Formats: sequence, C-alpha cells, structure tokens
Amino acid sequence: MREILGRRRRLLSKRNGGKSEMLSAALTFTTAWQWPVLPGVAPDPQGRARCACPDPECTVPGAHPFDPGLLAATTDERMVRWWWTNRPAAPIVLATGGQAPCAVSLPALAASRALAALDHMGMRLGPVIASPTRWALLVKPYSLEQLGELLYAKDFVPGSLRFHGEGGYVALPPSETGLGQIRWERAPLPGSAAPWVPDVEAVVDAVVEALTRTGVSAPEL
Repeated sequence: MREILGRRRRLLSKRNGGKSEMLSAALTFTTAWQWPVLPGVAPDPQGRARCACPDPECTVPGAHPFDPGLLAATTDERMVRWWWTNRPAAPIVLATGGQAPCAVSLPALAASRALAALDHMGMRLGPVIASPTRWALLVKPYSLEQLGELLYAKDFVPGSLRFHGEGGYVALPPSETGLGQIRWERAPLPGSAAPWVPDVEAVVDAVVEALTRTGVSAPEL
C-alpha cells in the first residue's frame, strides 16, 4: 500500500508541472524579500518560441505580464498562492523599481565577458539573472532622473544596454519561457533577508569600462 501511495505522489508531482518549485520561489521573493511579482504569459504550447499573448511578433515570449497587467504585481501571500495554484507553470515576473530592485541587462555573450572582467577588477556584484539571450544585473532602485544624469555624463554607452527601472520588469528563476530557462548566473546568498544589490552607478560605470577596455562587442540586441 505504501508503495502505491508513493508512486501516486510521484505521478502527481510530475503532473503538477513543477508547481511546488514555482510557488516556493514566488513566495520567497514576496514574503521573505518583499519583491512584488505577478505571473507572466505562458509560452504558446503550439510553439514554445512563440508567446501566448495576442502579439504574433512578441520578442520576449512568456517572459512578460499580460493578464493580469504589471500594475497587479504584489507581495500579498494569498494572491501569490492563488496565482500559482491556478497557473502552476507560469513564469515569475518581477516588477522592478519602487521598493524592488531594478536591473541593467545586456546580451548574454557580452555579459559573460563583462562579468569576467568585473571579477578581475574586484567589482562586487549582486544577483545576476541569465536567460539564453540576455543577462540582467540587479541593482538598487533608481529614478529616471538619476539614470538620465548618469548616462548624460558618459561619452559612450553601448546601445545594447537596457535599463529595467520603475514601470519595468524582468523574469525571475526558475521560470521557463519561450526563449528557454531563466536561471541564476550569480545566485543570491542563502538566507531569509533580501539579497544585497549594488548602486546602478557602480554597475554601469564598471560594465561600460569593462566592455570598452576589453574590446567586447555588444550587438544591438
């Protein structure tokens, strides 16, 4: 009898499509770290490189909010449990800015080389999110005015850098999107407190210097 029950539990776990993993991650982000999240659009089951949203040309399939919209992002545990109980495989989307971290992202190959250069420089980084196409470095919240002054003061900023601030979003691990798995390239340290993240000025200065000094080509993607 125990063997039968154990087999049923394993089968149910598989049928849940990773429900416990996604829900557990979403609850860590919200209840432990106070990061507002919401479910993203699932990839189109008829073609995982496509998105289930109405836009046939969607460039981030499955990795963005749609229904509900971004303004629904919350840290409310009951809402998060309801969402991922009903949509167990939905990607986890972080609404950046406000009290939540912001992010600076760049193409994956350039990001890999830039991180190696930053490590050599002794630059302290916070968590880094990796997708097959782009990596995102989490930073402290910043305002549009702060970002504008920072970029204006620079002679050159690679056009492939993207800034995810107030009103923006990034998909969080362990989400599965139409472009592939979202993972931690630099995982947060274990513990209940929200991860430490650096200032945006330090990250942008270091990334631009690393890309310029090492001659890394960051394509406009």
